Amino acid sequence: MAHSTEWTFTDDRGRVAAARRTPATVVAYIQAGATLSDHGIQPTGIFGSNHDGDGPDPAKAGALPLEEIDYLGSGDRLGVDSLLRAAPDLVVAVAYGGDQVYGLAPEVAKGLEERVPVVVLDVGQGRSLADVRDRFTELARSLGAPGSPAAAGELDRAHLRLRTAAGDAGSARVVALSPAGPDSVHLARPSAWRDLRALADRGVGMVEPEAGPGANWSTVDWATAASLRPDIVLTDSRANALPVDQLRRIDGWQEIAARAQHVPWNPEIPCSHIAHALFFETVADALQAWASA
Repeated sequence: MAHSTEWTFTDDRGRVAAARRTPATVVAYIQAGATLSDHGIQPTGIFGSNHDGDGPDPAKAGALPLEEIDYLGSGDRLGVDSLLRAAPDLVVAVAYGGDQVYGLAPEVAKGLEERVPVVVLDVGQGRSLADVRDRFTELARSLGAPGSPAAAGELDRAHLRLRTAAGDAGSARVVALSPAGPDSVHLARPSAWRDLRALADRGVGMVEPEAGPGANWSTVDWATAASLRPDIVLTDSRANALPVDQLRRIDGWQEIAARAQHVPWNPEIPCSHIAHALFFETVADALQAWASA
């Protein structure tokens, strides 16, 4: 076969995925699948992480048409055979700063790579939103996705609007959290999350919890969370977090909700211009509403 018909892509582990032709049937971790979908590359199948259950988490799915995509499983229920059920010619996964494929046991990842090309992109805290977005764009284009100047323009406008809204909001205190249960809550450390760092870089007043154990989260009681006196709360909307409608009897949450605007937050945001623009616009809306209240 001529060299011009071959497809290769070097992933963030430095490994080269190769195929005789451009892959057309893609299986992906749900965040990666949502990202590729924003580029017009529709995955045939998706899989979840150890935090997920028997069905796909809608909060992680972005604009994926879940009714049209095979959900292959998650955690211990996810094996090589289940991942190959959709007959992929490419698997796209993510990692958090190392070689370990997120959501797959090491032996499953190894067995998978012996059967099908696998691309793993790093979405860890060492990368910026732009870094990860660019890498997914590069992968999508290698798979035949056209460039999207319109989406890039939307993101530029969202950046500008967010910066303006942050300036107008001035002293607004923004806290990101993940409800763990009636007695505890995980407070996000903004420096550990790419999307939260991006907000802070554009002037948003992200509140840093006290130093202590936990690289990404500080786990505290609800009274401690309420003592931060947030004006805007970004609340983890993933299925593994306690839903907001179950927080109403918690005194600390009631104190937070009485003074703060609530914004749903997906810590595993799709890595695309479209998703990032929507995130920035949503936070800008909350900042502008707070400033005009």
